[in-house]
Parts: sequence; C-alpha cells; structure tokens
Amino acid sequence: MKQYLDLVKMVLDNGSWQENRTGIRTISMPGAMMRFDLQKDGFPAVTTKRLAFKSVVGELVGFLRASRSAADFRALGCKVWDQNANENAAWRANPYRLGEDDLGPVYGVQWRAWPAYKLLETHQSAQIKDAQERGFKLISTVDDDGKEKVLLYKAIDQLRECLDTIMENPGSRRILFHGWNCAELDAIALPACHLLYQFLPNASTKEISLCLYIRSNDVGLGTPFNLAEGAALLHLVARLTGYTPRWFTYFIGDAHIYENHLSMLEEQVKRAPYPAPQLRLSDRIPDYAKTGVYAPEWLEKIEPSDFSLEDYQHHAPLTAPMAV
Repeated sequence: MKQYLDLVKMVLDNGSWQENRTGIRTISMPGAMMRFDLQKDGFPAVTTKRLAFKSVVGELVGFLRASRSAADFRALGCKVWDQNANENAAWRANPYRLGEDDLGPVYGVQWRAWPAYKLLETHQSAQIKDAQERGFKLISTVDDDGKEKVLLYKAIDQLRECLDTIMENPGSRRILFHGWNCAELDAIALPACHLLYQFLPNASTKEISLCLYIRSNDVGLGTPFNLAEGAALLHLVARLTGYTPRWFTYFIGDAHIYENHLSMLEEQVKRAPYPAPQLRLSDRIPDYAKTGVYAPEWLEKIEPSDFSLEDYQHHAPLTAPMAV
C-alpha cells in the first residue's frame, strides 16, 4: 500500500486549505489516481493501520441488498452509517426521511433498483410497446403542457445488468453502473461519493478489471475503506462470471484530508507497509469458471462471512472522527 502513503504525502505537500459543508477544514487536492494489479500486488488493504474489514464487507453486502437503513448495515457489522442517518441535522429535518435509521435511497438502492421513468406521447404506440417489452409498466396517463402522455416505470438492476453483459457481450465498453441519481439527491442522507463503476472484461485472457471514480474522498478514513470495498466487489463479480480479477484503477475528483485527521496520517506515513494480504472468497459461492453455472442470484445471497483476508499483517489501529 505504498501508493496510498504516496497519495497522503501528495495531498499534504500540494493541497490547499478549503472550507466545506462539515465545518471542518480540509487540505484538498484535485485529481488523483491509484492503480493496483490484483494478481501481482495482492489485495489493497491498508497495512499501516488496521483496516476495519468486517465493516467494509458488511457495507458491501448491505449495498448488494439495496439497504437504505442504518439498522440493516449495523446488523451486517457496519456502523459507519449511524451518524449520517441519525445525527445529521439537515437530514433529520428532511421531509423525505422516513424515521430513525433511514438513509433514503443510498448507494445500493441505485445499484439494484434505479427508479426509471418514461414519459411518452400516447400516439407513439411503437415506443410504448418497446418500453413494455423491456419491463416498463404503464403507471398512468398524464397531462404534459396540454399533451396527453403515458407514464411508465421500472426499477433497473444496474449491477445485475453488468453481470449479464459480461456473460453475453464481454467486448462491450458500456458495462458500468452509477450511483449519482440527480432526481433523488434531495431525498438522500448522503449523495454518492463512489459513484461510477466500470467493469472491463477481457474474454481472451479471462481477466476482468474495474475502474472506480470517486467524486470526493476523505483520504484518512474513506480511501482505505473504499479501496477494499471496490476490490472485494471486483473479486465477487469475477467469481460469478468466470474471470480472474486483474487491474483495479481508482480515480478521485477531490482528494482531501480533514484537519482533525492530520495527526493520524502523520503517524501513518512514518510506518513501513507490510506485504499485501490476499482476499479469499468462501467455497460456497459458485465459481463459474469451474461449474459453468451462472448464478447471479448470489449478489443477494452473499454474507459478510464469505469474505476473508489471508496473511493480513498490519500496524496498530489508528482512529479519527468521521466528518458528517
């Protein structure tokens, strides 16, 4: 994880102080990137402190189940959503909040059930038929500036569509899913930070890679967490589609360090990284490369205990408060 320490040093050396919504200043740097060869470099788990791996995979499983409640995440071993759900004054006052622990349609809802609508003119029968064949259901007829139109809806499982495309058309350069839904930003506790995932399978080498774009990343706490989560997702998708995980490329728009994280990171950069661990997936997860059986339903059946780190050496834990 030398790349992570290099990122910390780059932000500290080249960033500038900025104010932000949390009220805690950051040293911020626009534009950063890390690339990991998962076959040669191992799993990108930070070793200069202990990674909260159980929380990482608990959150990932919650996303895969389209959870929108902090209680669901807690039950999976992840408590990072508690403050956003219940201690953010702006969110607590939001009329779209459904009560204690509600987060709104956060990441997993967009990943697995993106709310899609079509507003079509009633005389466009071919368009309406095509939409219905694609799974859209007619909701109602509406008046749109004096024109009668039909409103159709379906929930799109973006991640499942990615897996299906990997299986059916691996040469596609459109195998991606998004978490930034402009129509729902006002109804969510925290708009997506890690918002765009693109899978890049190579049918000739049977390797699959992932590019992840993060609009805003808390380098002290968020980056190690998101790195591990993205790499774990790539390993799972690879297992279910018969590929070997290879390149994981991590792009950051706004890379920042909170002022109250400085002492933690100054200690980390003094520590020498240990060799990277390996990620192990449970044998109970179907391996398409061995069975030839495509089982995408395991996106919902997966448990946090199905992920484990092997040979994980790390320095003593370091903590810092999360800015909300």
